[in-house]
Amino acid sequence: MAAEPEIRAELRRLRARVPQLTGALAAGVDGLVLAHDTPGVEPEGVAALTATALGVAVRMADATGQGDFRELLVRGMYGYVATYAAGKSAVLTVLAQDRVNVGRLHLEARRAGARIGELVDAGPPAPTATTGQAAPPRGRGPRRQNNSQQGQNSQHGQHGQTSQHGQHSQNSQHSQNSQHSQNSQKPEIRENEEIHPWPTPKPR
Repeated sequence: MAAEPEIRAELRRLRARVPQLTGALAAGVDGLVLAHDTPGVEPEGVAALTATALGVAVRMADATGQGDFRELLVRGMYGYVATYAAGKSAVLTVLAQDRVNVGRLHLEARRAGARIGELVDAGPPAPTATTGQAAPPRGRGPRRQNNSQQGQNSQHGQHGQTSQHGQHSQNSQHSQNSQHSQNSQKPEIRENEEIHPWPTPKPR
């Protein structure tokens, strides 16, 4: 993640402003660790439990008509675990000793959560032309057809040639049949056969 060093630096500054903090962690709402400063504590486990608690807190706030989630505070015998919204897709979870000033904790953690949210929502920078990736040409369509299109065109051409050949054969047969019919209608003249003229009509 491109913003991980900046997020980790913000966590360290938060711990410096509130000395009673024993750990701080930034994670996505899905339980993925973004950055952490939690000595002696497994960050993956804390992030997973944060996602579970966040889901319950969001549903509780929605069911009671309290609006969007802002923060969640859990107090144990030895200290506090607090979770704050950090932008649209991340949360900030902090661990504090029992003697921490809760008002100061909320003030500093809310500010840190807002800055972390800006870093997370900004996302990684878009790739530029210096990355070596050539931009795709514009205004030009594909010059080559794929094999399936060429095969279809070839079959279509062969089909057209076959149709023309069939039509040519039909025309030839029709012409032969016409000539044969005309020849069969002509009277056959044999050799040495006398040809009698038609009788001339008598005048009335």
